[in-house]
Amino acid sequence: MVSEKALSNYADAILKVGVNLQTGQKLIVNASVDHKDFVRLLVERAYDLGAGEVFVVWNDTYITRQKLLKASEEVIKNIYDWEVAMPKSFLEAGAASISLVGSYADVLSDVPAQRLGIYTRARQVAFREVMERTMMNKNRWCVAGVPNPEWARKVYGEEDVERLWNDILFVARVNEDGYDDLLKHLEDLRRRKNILNSEKFEALRYEGPGMDLIVKLAPNHQWLSGIENDENGVAFLPNIPTEEVFTAPYKYGVDGVVHSSMPLVYQGNVIDEFWLKFEKGKVVDFDAKKGKEVLKELLSTDEGASYLGEVALVDIDSPIYKLGRIFYNTLYDENAAAHFAFGRAYPTCVREFNGDFEQAGLNNSLTHVDFMVGNPSMNVYGIKDGKEIPIILGGRWVI
Repeated sequence: MVSEKALSNYADAILKVGVNLQTGQKLIVNASVDHKDFVRLLVERAYDLGAGEVFVVWNDTYITRQKLLKASEEVIKNIYDWEVAMPKSFLEAGAASISLVGSYADVLSDVPAQRLGIYTRARQVAFREVMERTMMNKNRWCVAGVPNPEWARKVYGEEDVERLWNDILFVARVNEDGYDDLLKHLEDLRRRKNILNSEKFEALRYEGPGMDLIVKLAPNHQWLSGIENDENGVAFLPNIPTEEVFTAPYKYGVDGVVHSSMPLVYQGNVIDEFWLKFEKGKVVDFDAKKGKEVLKELLSTDEGASYLGEVALVDIDSPIYKLGRIFYNTLYDENAAAHFAFGRAYPTCVREFNGDFEQAGLNNSLTHVDFMVGNPSMNVYGIKDGKEIPIILGGRWVI
């Protein structure tokens, strides 16, 4: 039985470290109806910590499935102004935002990829300003996991929600005694981030099974990890768990081939065993054993969806990797392995960003989707002044 104390500590880690909630601050919580018990605890703790107002936005993947299967195309692509106005008004008033995520990896598998693409693009266009506020760190935000029965069944073959809770708390480094282990881990990430920033690499070279790739880095790039700052300099932690140190690639500087090392769950579908060929930054060829049509829709979201927006380093000593299982949830699987992201770059990954993505060498897109490539045979080298310096060997950090 997962103790109430451990769950309360998890809620506090999300609120105090995740969004660093301030007295009197508004808070938006996005969650599935399956997460209601934890949401109630989170809201209680938020008010105890001095939240000004907490607004919960509920979602239900099963209801979304019915809409995508049976409603007209006009209904699928229609987003009402009031749907956008609520989160936008809260964020403009300085609210923090928490997204609690589970996994419904196969629930939308029978929805035609084209209809799923229409729905996804419509929401991405409508919520673009909301997305930009978080990706620019204008507001503090945090994404954290909460179990649901379908997710447990996908991971373990049975609906053992308690087991999934235990794994979630373990990889978040939270227990009955608190979250001191999380804070120590964040310091370790900060150390590696500082080393990478001091090196000022021009590019990275990846080698390994199905991997022969050169990734040039944005000219004025900076590495980020763990704790970030909002536009007012207030610290927050965007992801719980987090294992990555990441930056922005140069949009037109990716060349070679890479194979996925884990399944990618995208909009309720699983894309698995896929490979991508890049030329001058763009995906020019690809294939997948499962979910190829969904991958095709993802890459055609807009022009920027077929370019990379993030390069993230994670080693195989990650507690998620050590568990030896696939979570079918990007928040967790991306923190088990080194990864890239299709789509929009984080402007915070370049110094002195002036709002011009092209000038900064960054990719821009409606989408941002991580996919995993790391494995125990992967080597990553930093390139500078014609020399290669090992960063990761055999899947493990050497810095």
